[in-house]
Amino acid sequence: MSVYKDKRSPYYSYDFWHGGNRFHGSTKCTTRRDAERFEAAELERAKALVKATARAKASLAINDVALRLWNDSAQYDSEPKATETNLARLIEYFGKEKPLTEIDHRAAKELVAWRRGQRVSRRGKRTKEEERALPLVSNATVNRSTTKVLQRLFTFAKDEGAVFDNEPKWGELLLPEPVERVRELKTEEADALDSAMRADYEAFFDFVRASGMRFKECVTLRWSEVDFGTRQIVRTGKGGRRVVFPITPAVREILFPLQGQHPESVFTYLAVYGNKRLGRVRGQRYPLTYTGAKTAWQRLRANSGVADFRFHDFRHDFGTKLLRDSGNLKLVQKALNHRDIKSTLRYAHVLDEDVAVAVERLAESRKKSRSKIKKVS
Repeated sequence: MSVYKDKRSPYYSYDFWHGGNRFHGSTKCTTRRDAERFEAAELERAKALVKATARAKASLAINDVALRLWNDSAQYDSEPKATETNLARLIEYFGKEKPLTEIDHRAAKELVAWRRGQRVSRRGKRTKEEERALPLVSNATVNRSTTKVLQRLFTFAKDEGAVFDNEPKWGELLLPEPVERVRELKTEEADALDSAMRADYEAFFDFVRASGMRFKECVTLRWSEVDFGTRQIVRTGKGGRRVVFPITPAVREILFPLQGQHPESVFTYLAVYGNKRLGRVRGQRYPLTYTGAKTAWQRLRANSGVADFRFHDFRHDFGTKLLRDSGNLKLVQKALNHRDIKSTLRYAHVLDEDVAVAVERLAESRKKSRSKIKKVS
């Protein structure tokens, strides 16, 4: 080990070998003593890197680990573009050559603080004032798009054999998230939505309410996934899991008449306007798109006057009504394809209502019994 000073630079540099690897660079220090302390710290980091790499038998630079993760599994995620964006954000923040061994709890905490200070991204050009007016990303977004993605890289590297002496404390990095509310659609609200509904979107929204499927799962539904013979819809759901939805009589009544409208997509819409650039002809049917369905929902909600109701609340409405009717949490878990029943427990307030009614009945029964005893005595 040695530190030296190049005449062309005001800073000392370090240059040493460890484990068959060369480590060198600027110390950014102007005194030899400070430079030697810097080099000693670099040696400790080099030891950790060599140790972890030897076990993993592969580079632990964040860019290299991300590439291997992508090729191994990430490209098959249910939303691969989002995964790619999240990985690219981490690589840009730390730098391609940053070893995972150098990302300790403090570095990860600084990453979370940086991401927490960013604003949500929206399409289209905006002035600086409009950009500053955009809301900050939510805690849930920070957790999902940053902390858990970095944790996934560490987990993947550990599965390859890497050992980390200073791995971040993931539980302490996760930001608190509000408990997701459960919103049920009232009868008058459902009537208002029906009245404001565009005829060509009616089947789509009827299916959403009858199936409890997620927004993207409904929009992208293909005929190849629908089997009227087995009365099942089989497809890949959230997290790349195989999920099965039953084709109930109500669902069959919605889907069966749609056959022949499009060879691949189940749900379509009628083009109100023609578009030569897109090759769209007015009055013809085209497959529903994610963006188009979202726009249609926003217009429907505005025209109906229904407030404080998100598209995802259709799923909450489905889960709430199913639990009220069945009283069976495990059944609702399966119907909503929840991996963890903790997700289903958000609907347990429905059972609480049933318990309250039962307790009240018991109290009334005791009152009647006491009154009978008093009359006899």
